Amino acid sequence: MTWYTLLVLAVAAERLAELVVARRNTAWSLARGGTESGRGHYPAMVALHTALLAGCLAEVRFADRPFPSVLGWALVAVVVAAQALRWWCIRTLGPRWNTRVIVVPGLPRVTGGPYRWLSHPNYVAVAAEGLALPLVHGAWATALVFTALNAALMAVRIRCEDRALARLSAVDAPA
Repeated sequence: MTWYTLLVLAVAAERLAELVVARRNTAWSLARGGTESGRGHYPAMVALHTALLAGCLAEVRFADRPFPSVLGWALVAVVVAAQALRWWCIRTLGPRWNTRVIVVPGLPRVTGGPYRWLSHPNYVAVAAEGLALPLVHGAWATALVFTALNAALMAVRIRCEDRALARLSAVDAPA
């Protein structure tokens, strides 16, 4: 389980790096007149993602979940691919990427990178990681609970983002 603990800690470190980037990008956005939406669901999102990491380790340890060899290694690849997709999103959005919903007036919607194909590619990464990371070491209960709660949270989050972007587009649209 030591290597699995290191994998979960690596994902936790990646999440902390995201928060550093998000804090910098929040300051950038607010300095340019950005407005935040969806503050109410943000604490639930932080709690859910923290619980995912803790749940991975706790379930494997206390429920004595085995490592499912070939499937486990395939799921490690999914976790790595999810990180790559997430950082592609961060790079594509540049200073507009955030863990919060903040839109800056006057900036066009991003349609490059993974946004060419998906409206919310970062959430594909979150869903893949939330399913794969626990299952790497057989933590199926954590995967199931996270996936269900994340689906409910993403329904709220995506509606919030879409409304914020629609309001921005309506303000920026020519009369």
